[in-house]
Amino acid sequence: MTPTIPFTGYQKFVVFLLAITQFTVVLDFMVMSPLGDIMMKTLSISPSQFGVAVSAYAFSAGISGLLTAGFADRFDRKKLLLFFYIGFATGTLFCALAPTFPLLVIARIVTGIFGGVIGSISMAIVADLFSLQQRGKVMGFVQMGFGASQVLGIPIGLYIANKWGWHIPFLWIAVMAGIIALTLFLKLKPINEHLSLQRDKTAFQHLLHTIAKKNYRIGFLSTALLSIGGFMMMPFGSAFAINNLKVTQEQLPLIFLVSGIATLISMPFIGKWSDKISKFKLFAAATSCAIIIINIYAHFSATPFWLVLTMNVLMMVAIMSRMVPSIALTSAIPQAQDRGAFMSINASLQQMAGGFGAMLAGVIIVQKDNFTPLQHYDTLAMIASTIMLFTIYMVYRVNKLVLKK
Repeated sequence: MTPTIPFTGYQKFVVFLLAITQFTVVLDFMVMSPLGDIMMKTLSISPSQFGVAVSAYAFSAGISGLLTAGFADRFDRKKLLLFFYIGFATGTLFCALAPTFPLLVIARIVTGIFGGVIGSISMAIVADLFSLQQRGKVMGFVQMGFGASQVLGIPIGLYIANKWGWHIPFLWIAVMAGIIALTLFLKLKPINEHLSLQRDKTAFQHLLHTIAKKNYRIGFLSTALLSIGGFMMMPFGSAFAINNLKVTQEQLPLIFLVSGIATLISMPFIGKWSDKISKFKLFAAATSCAIIIINIYAHFSATPFWLVLTMNVLMMVAIMSRMVPSIALTSAIPQAQDRGAFMSINASLQQMAGGFGAMLAGVIIVQKDNFTPLQHYDTLAMIASTIMLFTIYMVYRVNKLVLKK
C-alpha cells in the first residue's frame, strides 16, 4: 500500500473551494434530469426535444473547451477560473429567465460555453497543487460536490420547482454561484508556476502539440467513452421513475436525497482506497457492478418504492466509484506545461460525449405522450453496458501509461 501524504491547511481550503464550485456546476447540469418530467409537461416538449435541451449545454461546453484549450496554460489559473465561473453564473441566470423552449436552449448554450471549462481548470489546479499520491483523496472530496448536489441541491430544487415552477431552481443556483465567485476572488491565491514552462509561441501551436501526443489521445478516448456510457441513461432517469416505476413527484426528491447521502458517505472512502490500492482494479470492479445494476433496473415496471430507492443508491455509488479512480489516473498523464490544455480538451470531449449520449438516448427512448411509460429504456441500458465494458480496456491502457512514468 502507498503511504498517504498529509495536506497543508491551505490545500484543505483549496479542496473546499473547488468542491463547492463543483457543487454548483454539477447541480446546474444534474438538475435537468429530475426536472425533466416537469419541463416536458410544462413546455409540452417531446423526449427528443428534452434531449436537445440537455445536450445543448454539453455540446457548447465541448466546443468551448476546444477553443480555450490552447490558452489554458497561458494564464494564471485563478483568473481563468474566475472568468469562466462568472460567465457560468450569468448563463444560469438566463436559464431562470427563459420563458420558452427555444430561449431555454439558447440559455443552456451560454451556460455550457462557460460552465464546461470550469471542471478542467479545477482538475488542472488539483494536479498543480497535489501529488499523485494525494489526488485520489482530493478527487473523492471534490466529487463530493456530485453527492452534495443530490443531498442538498436536487431535493430542494425539486421542492421549489413543484411549488413555484422549474425556473426558480436555476435562479437559486445563480445566486449561490455569485457568492462563491466572490469567495474565489478574495481567498484563492494566484496559480501561475506553469507559466514559466511554456515553450509554444502561439495558443494554436500549443493546442496542436497537445493533441499530437499519442499518450494524451489514449486518455482523451478513455474519457469520451466513460462519459457516453455514464450519461446515456441519466437525462431520462426521473421520467422513467415516474412513468414506468410509478414513483410520485413527492417521492422523487427522497430518491435523490438518499442516494446523494450514500454518495457523500462513500466518496471519501473511495478516494482513500484509490490511493492505497490499484485505481484500475477499483474502476473495473465498480464498472462491473454498475453494468449489472443498470440492466436489472432498466427492466423494472411498477416497483415498490423501497426497491427503487435501494437500486438508485447502488447505481450512484457504483457510478461515482468509477469516476474517482479514472479521473485521478487521467490527471497523471500530461506533463506540467501541457496540463491546462490537456484538461480542457479532456473536459471538452467529456462534455461532447455526454451530449452525444443524451441525444442518442433521446432518439432511442419513445413516449407516446407525456403521461405514458417510456419505451426502450432496457435497450439503452444494454448499449450503455457495451460501451462501459470497452471503457475498462481503455482505462487499463491509461493505467499502463501512468505506471511507466
